[in-house]
Amino acid sequence: MKRILLLIPILFVGSSLDAQSVGEILFKENCVSCHGFTGQGDGPLSADLGTAPADLTQIASRRDGVWPMLEVMSILDGYLKATNPREDMPIVEDLLDNDMVEFDTGNGLTALVPIKLIEVVNYLESLQDPRPTRYIP
Repeated sequence: MKRILLLIPILFVGSSLDAQSVGEILFKENCVSCHGFTGQGDGPLSADLGTAPADLTQIASRRDGVWPMLEVMSILDGYLKATNPREDMPIVEDLLDNDMVEFDTGNGLTALVPIKLIEVVNYLESLQDPRPTRYIP
């Protein structure tokens, strides 16, 4: 009986931590200042930037309902920086220094990708309004 009573607080802590996803926490830590809490580009620093922050709730909508996961990952990790310069958009290095997981790139190949990067991109997908209708890796 004592063991069960000791587990009860752990269950409540675990469920409250699950209420906020890792991706949401990373978004709040790294993106809110420019993109705002809702991701609509209205963060407290947005007015001071040379380029208005993108409305992250419309990524799929701007692509005819397609959620482009690899493209979003490449913007965050800086890979597209050479071909698509965004002077005010930083490379979010905090998303790159952690455990890696295999990711299916869509062509039958897998690549090792930082878990944090996948988590924040999955959170951004959850913000899409309207929801994506098609997916590409």
